[in-house]
Amino acid sequence: MAFLVNLARVVFAPLLQPAAADFQVTAASLGVVTSGAWLGSAAPRLPTGYLLTRLPRHYVIAGTGTLLVATSAFTGLAGSVLHLTIGAVLMGLSSGMYFIAANPLVSELFPDRVGSAIGVHGMANQVAAVGAPLVLGAILAVSDWRTTFFCIAAVAAVSTVALVLAARRTDLPDAGSADHSLIAAGREQWQLILTGIAFIGVTGFLWNALFNLYGDYLEVAKGIDPGTGRLLLSLMFAAGIPAFLVTGRLADRRPNVPLLLRIVGTFAVTVVCLTFVQGFVPIAVLSVVIGYVIHSVFPVLDTYMLSSLPDRHRASAYALYSSSMMLVQAGGSGIIGTAVAGGLGYDAAFRGSAIGVSLVVATLFVLYRTDRLPAGGIPGKAPA
Repeated sequence: MAFLVNLARVVFAPLLQPAAADFQVTAASLGVVTSGAWLGSAAPRLPTGYLLTRLPRHYVIAGTGTLLVATSAFTGLAGSVLHLTIGAVLMGLSSGMYFIAANPLVSELFPDRVGSAIGVHGMANQVAAVGAPLVLGAILAVSDWRTTFFCIAAVAAVSTVALVLAARRTDLPDAGSADHSLIAAGREQWQLILTGIAFIGVTGFLWNALFNLYGDYLEVAKGIDPGTGRLLLSLMFAAGIPAFLVTGRLADRRPNVPLLLRIVGTFAVTVVCLTFVQGFVPIAVLSVVIGYVIHSVFPVLDTYMLSSLPDRHRASAYALYSSSMMLVQAGGSGIIGTAVAGGLGYDAAFRGSAIGVSLVVATLFVLYRTDRLPAGGIPGKAPA
């Protein structure tokens, strides 16, 4: 399920160029489609947090699979940019619901190694991101891009049935049984929630724009053909597979805030470097480095949040954090794509965003050194 729901978000990135050619528009102008997928992923997170105060985690997860089947089929029938955008939003809904329910469940299944468990779960997400450009390339060789969505719908149907059967045979934890109020969680955990949003908001905004527009960026600004661009995007995502595993384990052993400051700061620096280099080899190297660094943020930040939140607030507070940070980052590709379509250069847009990330990191560093940031939970142990 983790593989499929993440595929529902990331599949639109390599799809922009063939879809743009089909609809006879520029790829940059379709940035609103990829933003739609991420806005859709953001929209249900708070309502899902409320659902988790009433329903078991695995019920909600099964519901996301059913939703993905229907929305993927709908998107596969897209005959216009508007239809495709609506489909992207609807497919994003399933991913948003899934992660709000699944990440707290994963942390509760493995309370003494939250980082490692989140890393393995994130690796499954990342395999989807790696495979998306390659799968789309294979499908385009024999059919059109719409076939991708019909394939997702079919596999999602089978996976949902398998998940329901597995849940019936598993003794699941009831750690969230005392989590009954989003308002109470927000009141008690607001400092931790705001800290998480500060770390990932502007960082995710830049990352959302970079990977969704990467193929067009490489073609327009670096002179790299679309096929090679899809390969470099795959390399960028592939670097995230070891990042989730290695950094997830590291998050169980090291204080999370200093680790996050180093990782996010490095991401900003590498993006600035990308805007200055030319040539396949240096761009390929930076693609791998950027991919590894940005995907290291996610397991550390989730470990920081989930290991710090007590059982009585974990799902609710995580939903508040996740819904808010997704709204900040979801507009990245749409805003930057629109700016580029309006005449701003890609390099200037990405460079400016990276500087913004650097300023946030500097602010968080000052707050950390003055003991004004929540320290987080004890590495390797989630609170009861």
